[in-house]
Parts: sequence; C-alpha cells; structure tokens
Amino acid sequence: MTAPQTPLGTPFTAFSTAADVLDGLDLTGREVVVTGGHGRLGREVTRTLRAAGATVTVAARDPERATAALDGITGVRVEPLDLTDPGSVDAFARRWLATGRSLHVLVNNAAVLFSPEPVRDARGHELQFSTSHLGHFQLTRALLPALRAAEGARVVTVTSGAARFGEIRWDDLDFATGYDPVTAYGQAKRANVLFTVELDRRYADQGVRAFAAHPGVVIGAGPFTPEQAASYRAQGLVDDDGVTVIDPEAGKKTIGQGAATLVFGAAGPLLDGLGGVYLKDSDVAVLDDEQRPLTADSIPSDANSAMLDPDDARRLWELSEQLVS
Repeated sequence: MTAPQTPLGTPFTAFSTAADVLDGLDLTGREVVVTGGHGRLGREVTRTLRAAGATVTVAARDPERATAALDGITGVRVEPLDLTDPGSVDAFARRWLATGRSLHVLVNNAAVLFSPEPVRDARGHELQFSTSHLGHFQLTRALLPALRAAEGARVVTVTSGAARFGEIRWDDLDFATGYDPVTAYGQAKRANVLFTVELDRRYADQGVRAFAAHPGVVIGAGPFTPEQAASYRAQGLVDDDGVTVIDPEAGKKTIGQGAATLVFGAAGPLLDGLGGVYLKDSDVAVLDDEQRPLTADSIPSDANSAMLDPDDARRLWELSEQLVS
C-alpha cells in the first residue's frame, strides 16, 4: 500500500546536510548505484554514502571525466552509462546482473537541464524527458532482479519542486510544437514523481520501495557565465555581486543541504515500510493543493495531488513501456 503524503516529523530541517542525515548510520554491505554520481549533488551523495560504508557505483556517460571528478573519494566504481542510449542502458544492467550482486539502492540522479533549443535523442525523444525519465525508467526495470534480491531495496529518483507546476504533454511529449525549456523541465520532473508512485505500487510487495526526492534549488558557487548570472539574479539565486544566495527556508541550498534529502531517501531508517511519496527537507513533504505563485522570494515546492495522481502514474508507466520498447 502506498504511504500517505504526510510528514513524519523527522529531526531534520531545511538546514540539515547529507552528513547530518547519515550521522551514526553504518551502510557497510549495501550496494548503491548513483547515476551522474560525480557532479555536484551526485558527487556529494556518492561521497557521504561511501563515508557511511556503502559500496557505491557511479554510472556516467563519460567514465574518464567521472573518475577525475571523484578524485579523493576512495573505493568508488565507475561504469559507463548513457541514459539516452537504450543499448548503453541494457549493457549496464547486463553487467550488473552478471555479477550476481544485489542492489540495495538505486539513485536516479542524472539529468539534463534547460536546453535552450529542442534536442532529441537517437529515438527522437526530447532530451530532458529522455534523460530524466525514460532512461531511468528503462534502467530501473532492467535492474529489478537485483533490487528484488536485496533486503529493503529503494529507488530514489531526483525530482524538483517544478513537478508541482509541470504537466505531461500526453499528445506531444517530445515538443514537436511549442517547445519551451522550462515547460520541458517541468514535464520531466512531473514524470519523475509519477514514475515513483507507480513503481512503488507495482513492486512494494516484492520489497522494492520508491521515493521522489526534491533537493531544493542548488546552483553551487559558480563561476557562472554572464547569461547564467543574469538568470540567477532575476530568480533571486545570486546577489548583485554574483554571490550565491543561501536561504534554506526559501529552498535555496548548499550542495550538502541539497544532497540531504537524497540520502534520506536512500538510507533514512525512518522511511522503512513507506514508499510512493515525494520527499523534501529530509521528510515526507506536506500535501498542499493551494495555488501558490512562484516568485524570486518564494519557490513553492510542497507536494500536490496532481503530481501524485495514481491514474496519471499508471498511464505514464504504460506509455513509457511503449517508448522504450
């Protein structure tokens, strides 16, 4: 049974870091895969889970670049994976399953953000949707035997508060018309949550639980291009001097704070027995169906009923099966 979207009242806050969430936990013996686990949030997830004892495999499109980015974090495997290439996804899963290892946690973290012009993968699918959703959908299904073999397996899919506003363009997923990068991003992030809902419904009774995790708005410290700086300044994410604004209560976080909710989904014991929910600030997010404007000072990112709709979740799953076949 999918858990209700109700906060647990965890001891963590918007200010908590990934290290805070994992403090005192021993993850020795747990096998974890993190897609894009070498950059920004992904690297911090990799670093802190590894520090807690987990065995971490980073799946990356460019293994050489990933290996360099992970310098200083010992004992991390790096494997090639291009989420927009079905053959690459299948090859990664085959290699994993051939080892006979269980998979305790899959963190679907990799994403492509805000392509200014429509970019498509080899199958013709819009790149943000292809990377964030379709590739992870195919990967998760291919790794289900290893997930089912683990005790208490979890799939954590990194989403965004944009899921609250995003909509699935059922008749034009790939933006044959009307492409807008923000709209495409919102669709991909809504898909991440709907995928979580249906994955948990289908496989909870087989020991696989699913969580969608919103890290907050995390842009790091730069340096930024002039275009990025102007955009971030308009959104209230950097000040007039180009310095990143950190305001966790408003959802503007450091990398360590952003990674906290991801590792909470991956390993937080308070989530045992739960699944199919959207996480924020290292807790199950509040369900809020009020219409709330998006401003530079306020970034609404609580859950709403539309992003958790079970009928849409089932419909997206069935459509995704067709798209990756």
